[in-house]
Amino acid sequence: MQIQDSYGQVRTAQQPVQGARSAPLRVDAQRNLEHVLRAAREVFGELGYGAPMEDVARRARVGVGTVYRRFPSKDVLVRRIAEEETARLTEQARAALGQEDEPWSALSRFLRTSVASGAGRLLPPQVLRVGVDDTALPEDGARVPQQRAAGLNGTASDGYAEAEQRLIAPRAVPPAEQIDAGAAELLEVVGRLVERAREAGELRTDVTVADVLLVIATAAPALPDAAQQAAASARLLDILLEGLRSR
Repeated sequence: MQIQDSYGQVRTAQQPVQGARSAPLRVDAQRNLEHVLRAAREVFGELGYGAPMEDVARRARVGVGTVYRRFPSKDVLVRRIAEEETARLTEQARAALGQEDEPWSALSRFLRTSVASGAGRLLPPQVLRVGVDDTALPEDGARVPQQRAAGLNGTASDGYAEAEQRLIAPRAVPPAEQIDAGAAELLEVVGRLVERAREAGELRTDVTVADVLLVIATAAPALPDAAQQAAASARLLDILLEGLRSR
């Protein structure tokens, strides 16, 4: 059967009019993607990268099948979140470098903005391991904040669960090929902040880039009350900043 549209064009009944359905579907798909990414940041930030995909779907209020249609495996979703948070930290570090003349002000600004954003809870494990030497580790292995270690009982297919297990195991620095371009850029920019503060005599000489990133991860606790979390983060960061300063 043929029909005539408002423009006088003849089409078959099975042939959709151009633009009639595609735009709403694209909007819905984009909205679902945003919901999933937001939920993933919240869930992984609270429970660590070992949290199941079902928790992400529940928080996003979509079916788990919707999550898997966008991200064929959990590892893909985890990498997307880690890459976004790494990029956000890099931009915060660049802003501190470009807008603060005093080296200590630049470093402390970077730490405060990063902790306030909660990005430290979502840093990829291999970034936190950079600079750690086997001889400097205690016999029972390096320790990480509890929320980072939560959920390590993942399945064998959970690549980041295995990466987190390597994070708390007494192992050497990961090979350079495990550090992607985004993480390398973050380490380079933070390294400039650290070097400037050290050369100005305001930062302890033994503080490394890894130490600074661990401060960000440690000073961002996941608490149920937002006001309590902000107050706890600010207080803990003040204490940690005092520990970083030279005497």
